[in-house]
Amino acid sequence: MMNELKSSELVLNSSGKLYHINMTGDELADEIFLVGDPERVNMFKELFDSVEYESTNRELHALTGHYKGHRFTALSTGMGCDNIDIVVSELDAAANINLKTRTAKANHRTLNMIRIGTSGSLHSDIPCGSLVASAYAIGLDGLLNYYEHDDSQLEEKMTQAFEKHIQFPARLARPYCVKGSEELLANVADITVKGITATAPGFYAPQGRHIRIAPSVKNLNEKLATFKWDGLKVTNLEMETSAIYGLGKIMGHNALTVCLIIANRADGTFLNEYHSQMRDTIVKIMERMAK
Repeated sequence: MMNELKSSELVLNSSGKLYHINMTGDELADEIFLVGDPERVNMFKELFDSVEYESTNRELHALTGHYKGHRFTALSTGMGCDNIDIVVSELDAAANINLKTRTAKANHRTLNMIRIGTSGSLHSDIPCGSLVASAYAIGLDGLLNYYEHDDSQLEEKMTQAFEKHIQFPARLARPYCVKGSEELLANVADITVKGITATAPGFYAPQGRHIRIAPSVKNLNEKLATFKWDGLKVTNLEMETSAIYGLGKIMGHNALTVCLIIANRADGTFLNEYHSQMRDTIVKIMERMAK
């Protein structure tokens, strides 16, 4: 049995809940929808038949309720892999740590984490308004390099092929590749384009944007768009999926990302008004998960 975790390591608030997500395991469903925007959780609130728990803390808005007889949690994460590190770590702790004794529970509880987000397409044939499901994630963020893991948990051959293809400068973090849940992916196959999602550690230069300071990796998007693995191409670029997939994999959880494409980097278009399409996306995915 693991030793009792110190207060500085497993951080709880004054109510005895996980410090950032403000939840305990009892308040958490096994099926979790992760969204970036706290306001997007209100879309779930409108759709749920009933709500049993809700809290807000900073950019983290948590909601657990029922939809057509199924118990779901919707939780906002904010933007970026640093936030995902906090959220997924605390979700795992809520599921698998006894918060009163600060020790691991005897039986592992597996969570299904589905990110419903927005993203930029790298190909003109995946226009704004498309839905892309991530069969694999490529992490450009370096987060998984800070965690002990077995290479068999990730896609090491894919990572090596990607490194050779991209030829990143040595000063950047080593990328990593992770496969998503095939079972969760099968649930949304009829409404999505299946592809590989690249996750960047920022929005501007890390995604090849040039405002005033030039990116250090030249033609990043073109290099990403031409990489293929397992018959799939890199379809889109965003900021969270690799961390969800990577942490989920090494912690023993299932993960999937479905992104609404709101920017097309190949033809320079952007979808400003997408909230109704996002709501439709949430409904479609919840319907499939409820089955």
